[in-house]
Amino acid sequence: MSDIFAFDGALEAGYAQPAPLLSDAEAIAGIPESLRRKSLPRWPRASEPELVRHFTWLSRRNFGIDTGFYPLGSCTMKHNPRVNEKIVQLAGMNDIHPLASESHLQGLMAIFYEMQEMLAHCAGMDSVTLQPVAGAQGEFAAIRCIQEFHRSKGETNRDKVIVPDSAHGTNPASAAMCGYQIIEIPSQEDGRLDLDALRAVVGDDTAAMMVTNPSTLGIFEPEIAEAAEIVHDAGGQMYYDGANFNAILGKTSPGLMGFDAVHYNLHKTFSQPHGGGGPGSGPIGVKSHLAEYLPKPVVARHEDEGGLDGWSYVWEDPANSIGKVQQWHGNSGAVVRAWAFYRRYGRDLEKMSEHAVLNANYLRHRILNPDADVKAKIPAMPVDGAPAKVVKHEFTLSMSPVKDATGVSGKDVAKRLLDYGYMAPTLYFPMIVPECLMVEPTETESKEVLDKFAEDFLTILTEDPELVKTAPHTTDVSRVDEVWAARNLVLRHSLGE
Repeated sequence: MSDIFAFDGALEAGYAQPAPLLSDAEAIAGIPESLRRKSLPRWPRASEPELVRHFTWLSRRNFGIDTGFYPLGSCTMKHNPRVNEKIVQLAGMNDIHPLASESHLQGLMAIFYEMQEMLAHCAGMDSVTLQPVAGAQGEFAAIRCIQEFHRSKGETNRDKVIVPDSAHGTNPASAAMCGYQIIEIPSQEDGRLDLDALRAVVGDDTAAMMVTNPSTLGIFEPEIAEAAEIVHDAGGQMYYDGANFNAILGKTSPGLMGFDAVHYNLHKTFSQPHGGGGPGSGPIGVKSHLAEYLPKPVVARHEDEGGLDGWSYVWEDPANSIGKVQQWHGNSGAVVRAWAFYRRYGRDLEKMSEHAVLNANYLRHRILNPDADVKAKIPAMPVDGAPAKVVKHEFTLSMSPVKDATGVSGKDVAKRLLDYGYMAPTLYFPMIVPECLMVEPTETESKEVLDKFAEDFLTILTEDPELVKTAPHTTDVSRVDEVWAARNLVLRHSLGE
């Protein structure tokens, strides 16, 4: 123990590194002069109790779904069942090596295979790869599959991808990374797709159209099949952004709508924890005509000599495959957590969609239709970002009337919500809604939580505008100057040399 922990009679000595394998002279000799430090790094030193207190203190300054209500629109921040964590920490899941022989990985590979089959079934696709580790990477991989499909047919003239103006920002970014030109089409006044605008831009240079349904406005596109027909008649492909898949699971599918490729956000629809940069999982599913372009590996099922089921990796890339997009089999832990969620609920996952839609519509009604005595105290009310009788899993509010009447912006209300113990909704997205707040309550919140949030939201609209415009007041960090922070990035620790 003494060669690992060196206390030197005082706790503040903290942790000491084991003796190096090379002498200082040998180690330095292999480092170019230009890369050598001129002085030793000033690493902080702390005892174990001090370190535990430090990280516990940091955790109390952070906000997460385990801390309180997190209505971050389009991000689906919902409760992650703890049984998923128990399962993913089993030795057969957690303590394996990716280079272990397939005979030692049969349990995990059976889960991978089952997830491929389940995801293909619920989205109306024919083949699935679990390799991408984020929604944006899934978008990129799927668009690359579409790109190779067109190239294999000699249609190199197809260099344009169509996206609605309500699309997630990753859609045009992913297509641009593949070298495509982005064609944006406007939405109608009700927020839905404008088919006339689509017809005006589609042509023999169209590679694909990227759509999420329901859209970021929370509105289902009833004419999506006709949109798919317009794109297909021109020889293009339809790509489904699965960010909002949790609103339709069990009710319909991208395949029924006419889509050729889809990505799934396991870290949203199927409860894998996310936030803070990961970990995520963004598998993609495709129709049969795109299957040969998928990245590998995928898991195949077979019978061994004794007639028992077995599973193996299919690594061989056909000539048209886009190749690997991630190491090994992607984020296997995320896949296992999502599998545990799916296995726990099975066909009852349809209720997830129903409750997500119910909660969104209930909270929307509670905010936009307050009691008369409450409304009388509010100088101005927000309005629907996209008028619709019923929304799906999320809704948008335009705070423009509030800003015009009191000077309080959507950003001000978002900051003030932090004082009430909530994470703020998504702010200023989608950009087609002025002073936008996008709210997604998810299916895991109770009616009591939604009622309290609506009451607090409306209370903020009655408060002194100066109080709201200078919020937050109770958080560890007060309102920051985002413009200054963006122009004066601090990218290195102050103790470094």
